[in-house]
Amino acid sequence: MKEAKFEIDIVNVVATAVFNHSIDLEAVSRLFPETEYRPEMFPGLVFRVRKPKTAILIFGSGRMVCTGAKSERLAAKALEKVVWQLKSRGIVIVGKPRIEIQNIVASAKLGGRLNLERAVYTLSKSIYEPEQFPGLIYRMDNPKVVMLLFSSGKIVCAGAKREAEVYEALRRLQAKLEREGIIYYGD
Repeated sequence: MKEAKFEIDIVNVVATAVFNHSIDLEAVSRLFPETEYRPEMFPGLVFRVRKPKTAILIFGSGRMVCTGAKSERLAAKALEKVVWQLKSRGIVIVGKPRIEIQNIVASAKLGGRLNLERAVYTLSKSIYEPEQFPGLIYRMDNPKVVMLLFSSGKIVCAGAKREAEVYEALRRLQAKLEREGIIYYGD
């Protein structure tokens, strides 16, 4: 059996920061005219960050949600940058936020083709209905993630709370696919 290295690309990290006080979104909107705030459409304010390229949703409750980061470190950096910018313009922010990763989405290429018809019988907690969706949906228990597997060998992994969980899940999946003869390398 050929040992293949898979390519992994973290495509989105969603992180939250929680403060124990409210944030005046009207004031933020006035001080940062480039933000988007339409409370009649959405209760949060959208604060876009160029570097790292992310969007931070800020809610009046004191909760912030960062989307679009490519790593845990960049998500924390984006949140800290927004907090610093808010403070520098006089928005009251007390203390440091409690930052938590909520979801990591990654894509991977296993370097071989997958037999999804065989995989659905081998992978417990999997669903494959090709007339509805071309990929197999696999719910892994440890680590707790959901993967979309495609016959091309491409995989989307979602639900991880740490980048290490993505790598561990894909390593375990690849080993199982090889052991069960579900992945084919080469022609």
